[in-house]
Amino acid sequence: MKSENVQPEDLKWRCDRCQCDLVVGPVTVEYMTNHFTTDLPYCPRCKTVLISEVVATGKMAEVEQILEDK
Repeated sequence: MKSENVQPEDLKWRCDRCQCDLVVGPVTVEYMTNHFTTDLPYCPRCKTVLISEVVATGKMAEVEQILEDK
């Protein structure tokens, strides 16, 4: 997964905890003991990550299915 998973509307979000605007950068995602690095919006202060519905039901679901089929 790369930064093509980040849509312009993802950058309109603000962290509720820190009140910081989200930035896009490398984030490590873990699933079934596998680690992947991808660019996703996150809070630069508390590191909370935004995973949009499009990414969760699209690319992440594809990766999940591939790993479960192994």
